[in-house]
Amino acid sequence: MPSEELKNGLPAEIKMETSYVQNGETHHHSIEENGRVVYMNSSYYIRFEEAHDLKAIPVTIKINPEGVVQLIRRGEQTTRFVFNSEQDTETNYHTAAGIMPLRVTTTDLRVSYYDRPFAGRIWVDYTLSANQQKLGDYQIRLRFTT
Repeated sequence: MPSEELKNGLPAEIKMETSYVQNGETHHHSIEENGRVVYMNSSYYIRFEEAHDLKAIPVTIKINPEGVVQLIRRGEQTTRFVFNSEQDTETNYHTAAGIMPLRVTTTDLRVSYYDRPFAGRIWVDYTLSANQQKLGDYQIRLRFTT
C-alpha cells in the first residue's frame, strides 16, 4: 500500500532517455528533470516538464495497476500514447497538415518499483504505424527516484 506521502505527491528526480529509428537514421534524446510522483486512483503519475526550444512541455506518465503505461505531452498539441503489451492501441497525432491516426504496437513493456527511497523504472519498446505503414521503432527508458 502506498504511503500517505506518496498519495500527497513526492518530489522526484527524473531521467528519461528516448531513441528511435526512422528512415534508417537513429536519434537519441536524454533529459534529467525534477518532477513529482503521485499515487492517485490506484495509479502512479510521474509529472515533469521537458525543455524544448525555450519552452517547457508538461509531461505525465501514468502507470495503471494492470501495467499499462500512458505518456501524455501537453505542448502546442496534446500527444497521448498508450503502451499495452496485450494489444495495439490507437492515437491521433496532430500535425500542421491535420490529424494523423497512429497505431502503437508495444513490443516490450517493463515496470519495476523499489522502496526506500521509492523509485522505479519504465522500459518501453514500441513501433508507430500510420495507414498500415511503419513509421519507426522507438524506445523509452525512464528512471525516477523520490
